[in-house]
Amino acid sequence: MASVETLGALQRRLNAFIPQQQVRGEVEARLKRLGRTAKVHGFRPGKVPFKILEQQYGAQVQQEVLGDVLQRSFADEVRANSLRVAGYPNFELKAADPAAGQIEYSATFEVYPEVVLGDVSGESLERATYALIDADIDNTITTLRKQRAVFEPVDRAAQNDDQVRIDFSGTVGGTVFEGGEAKDFSVVLGERRMLPDFENAIIGMKTGETKSFDMTFPENYHGKDVAGKQATFTVILHSVEAPRLPELNAELARLLGVEDGDVNKFKAEIRDNLTRETERRIKARNKNNVMDVLLKVCQLEVPKALLDSEVQNLTGQAMQDMQERGMKIPQGMSLPPDLFVEQAQKRVKLGLILAELVKQHKLGAKPEQVKALVQDYAQSFEHPEEVVKWYYSDPSRLKEVEAMVLEDNVVDWAMGAARVSERAVEFNELMGKSK
Repeated sequence: MASVETLGALQRRLNAFIPQQQVRGEVEARLKRLGRTAKVHGFRPGKVPFKILEQQYGAQVQQEVLGDVLQRSFADEVRANSLRVAGYPNFELKAADPAAGQIEYSATFEVYPEVVLGDVSGESLERATYALIDADIDNTITTLRKQRAVFEPVDRAAQNDDQVRIDFSGTVGGTVFEGGEAKDFSVVLGERRMLPDFENAIIGMKTGETKSFDMTFPENYHGKDVAGKQATFTVILHSVEAPRLPELNAELARLLGVEDGDVNKFKAEIRDNLTRETERRIKARNKNNVMDVLLKVCQLEVPKALLDSEVQNLTGQAMQDMQERGMKIPQGMSLPPDLFVEQAQKRVKLGLILAELVKQHKLGAKPEQVKALVQDYAQSFEHPEEVVKWYYSDPSRLKEVEAMVLEDNVVDWAMGAARVSERAVEFNELMGKSK
């Protein structure tokens, strides 16, 4: 008779047994099947005596059969005891005597936690909103034009958006620090490649001028040797060049992907793209607000097996991202798991909370919701119909979309249950841009 012990909040140990005859019978059957094709010196395939097969392959087949039978027995006992196993069990044989009538074993594992859903109705939730305006389209077009600007020499003081060529030298305590000097260095003022205080000191200088000034590095500056310290800089300005932006015409429209050069069509595409992007960002912001509230009000233990698995996934994703960015990763290098524990714990918790909410409030993804999301995403591609076909040709891709629909349904449910206040966000805030 199988028994289940409680070892901790989520840890369990199953004690059970397997009839020895079941293992013997399966081992014998497998050896006979193996004998049809096994190549043993001195015998033709199919003619190898069973005793020879047993001597040569018996231990290996015994191990394989025992592993398979253990897995099946464990699965049967899990179903019989209505256990929800998280991760993989750790098996231990308690009696391996071939003469014994049964093989006793134990399996230690974790179960999924009980998710206690808190009351969302008493929580405050912020719903971010944004309505696209003409100025957003105009500013985006200006940004695209700036990216294709041609810089031309000017005889005036440097100002924002100018490209300047400088020599500079910086000292801390009278000593030049690492990275603190350069010659013929070009920088576009206002792009924030340099610290704001450094760029602001250059504004107003003219070609041929030299200027010295003091500046304090931020406490969180990436250069630890100078972070939080005061430095003295000397800058020599060699040239000032002002940007000449390309005209908004058919040539620019064609350059930016509108084949017939129609400027109105180009503006319409910018509006469509910005509409999709702002809606995506608003949706993501509101989802994050909801998830934070759910984490606050819901209580649950996190299974170590699920946490370890998620840490491994996040570590792998980070390594892959580094490689895709062109970083050379030494062979055998691995990122410290501690970097991802907090994020992994949050993701596992949310996954369990969302699953319970979907079950309790019937928030499952409907086929029409999945189809609508796929079609909406496909609109950003040149051939939307091909993208839709691509998704529907593979069930695993649709599963990803279904997961996003589930999240959307949970967000809608939470927004309907909590005390919601709306806040209109600014374009730069939404897009993560500095003013």
